[in-house]
Amino acid sequence: MLTISSTPVNDAHAFSNQIIQRGAVGDDVIELQARLQYIGFYKGEIDGVFGWGTYWALRNFQKDYGLDIDGLAGSETKDKLVKASKYHEKWVKEQIRKGNTFTHYGGTDLAKQTKANKKGNTSTGKQQQGDNTQANTPTSPTKPTATNTPAGFSQNDIQLMANAVYGEARGEPYEGQVAVAAVILNRVNSASFPNTVAGVIFEPRAFTAVADGQIWLTPNERAKEAVLDAINGWDPSQNALYYFNPDTATSGWIWSRPQIKRIGKHIFCK
Repeated sequence: MLTISSTPVNDAHAFSNQIIQRGAVGDDVIELQARLQYIGFYKGEIDGVFGWGTYWALRNFQKDYGLDIDGLAGSETKDKLVKASKYHEKWVKEQIRKGNTFTHYGGTDLAKQTKANKKGNTSTGKQQQGDNTQANTPTSPTKPTATNTPAGFSQNDIQLMANAVYGEARGEPYEGQVAVAAVILNRVNSASFPNTVAGVIFEPRAFTAVADGQIWLTPNERAKEAVLDAINGWDPSQNALYYFNPDTATSGWIWSRPQIKRIGKHIFCK
């Protein structure tokens, strides 16, 4: 139990029975963000809006605590969070009501938590970054802006990547589909490859799906979701620049690349 001005603040549990998922808003999300921040997984603003920052914090929590990694706060995940953290509901909501930016980390007395600054006017002079990253804008939209097209990528980029993921990795585990999308993005960001999505995908002899025409198959929604997950930061390939199917690969060169991991039928390498 932590105290502030010698007044006890009890650990409250306000989760409803609903599964909490990306796009949700309200008290459940406030508790989710506060608990994730209390144990160091969530670094953003506690605003009650379940956007990408909350999503990845939750997935990282699930991974570290041996839960199914699905980005959904169901009963098992919520139970584990309750056991691993504390939630000072009254205090947290009071800071939100006052318009304060603050952190809510475990092991720190509430009186010493950062809570004295108004939103958009923190002690560092910068707005705290979380699910909503635009400065000087309302912090409680009706839905997270991250559900829109991610900044820096056109709808054509996303569609083309979905085509490539579907052509290259349909039938693979979802993690493997995200990893293929991540490889494309890693190449875009590498000085050794073209710096556009189209340039990477259509580079000669780069992708089998381009060579055999499967790039033009109509992708399913799962492929599109994999692309968005990769764009928003998930890289199961661990920064790989290449991948191959060891059952069909005929190039001696690809076997010489330092291997990182195998997901489904693909080996990802540097």
